[in-house]
Amino acid sequence: MLICSLLLVGAGCVPTAVEVPPTESTLPPSPTTEKWHLVWSDEFDAPDGSIPDPEKWNYTIGGSGFGNGELQYYTDDPQQAYIENGMLVIQADQKTVMGRDYVSARLNTMIKGTWKYGRFEIRAKLPDTQGIWPAFWLLPMYINYGNWPASGEVDIMELIGKEPGRVYGTLHYGNPHKSQSAYYDLHDGRKFSDDFHVFSLEWEPEQFRWYVDGTLYLTADQWFTSAPGKAFPAPFDQPFYLIINLAVGGHWPGSPDSSSTFPQFLFVDYVRIYQEQP
Repeated sequence: MLICSLLLVGAGCVPTAVEVPPTESTLPPSPTTEKWHLVWSDEFDAPDGSIPDPEKWNYTIGGSGFGNGELQYYTDDPQQAYIENGMLVIQADQKTVMGRDYVSARLNTMIKGTWKYGRFEIRAKLPDTQGIWPAFWLLPMYINYGNWPASGEVDIMELIGKEPGRVYGTLHYGNPHKSQSAYYDLHDGRKFSDDFHVFSLEWEPEQFRWYVDGTLYLTADQWFTSAPGKAFPAPFDQPFYLIINLAVGGHWPGSPDSSSTFPQFLFVDYVRIYQEQP
């Protein structure tokens, strides 16, 4: 996503304008992580073929398009989300399930893990084909300030297959919908499917910061709520939960085409969440 006005329900959006990101030479240095203390993690170290830890993860089931025109059906079938080689693997297949032409998985920590402020760190290798759409993102546990987007959404990382060397971070809020966003590009033709990268978000009471491999590429410190009588830093002053999903198609990435290949894989090495000690 970009620093622009966006149209979206759930993870992702249709960019309407591009803000050129700063070069690495002008970016501020990554802050120290010494103040952050681990409060929750999943290292995905279960035996091969295991399902994601049911004490930590829930499944989203369905194929409604999720407001984005997505094409997949999300299932809890262990063929779509499983542990292999110490990693979470989410697999998207071109296979008809419940009237949808693609099948994949979407995991979330609702109720089982919610956090107000902290550092969210995910090491992952992303898929690469036209129409694919992986995302790591946060939604509020409760809609204290109204329906989406009034209660907020934080996209830690999104990639669309036609831009394999670029990831986006975005903050959504307000009614009417407002957002702040930017992207991070790899150099020299590299793609996020070539290797693992660390995607991080630092969320403090009055600021968000987005990083790739420790490089800061977006800071947000001004937003608002449309809820009567509420003030900054609402709506981002309440617990949020984490979502990891692999979507196929949609208004933003577009549909798979003749160049697309399946299956596609999202590999997650770990998820680590830190908070400051009181």
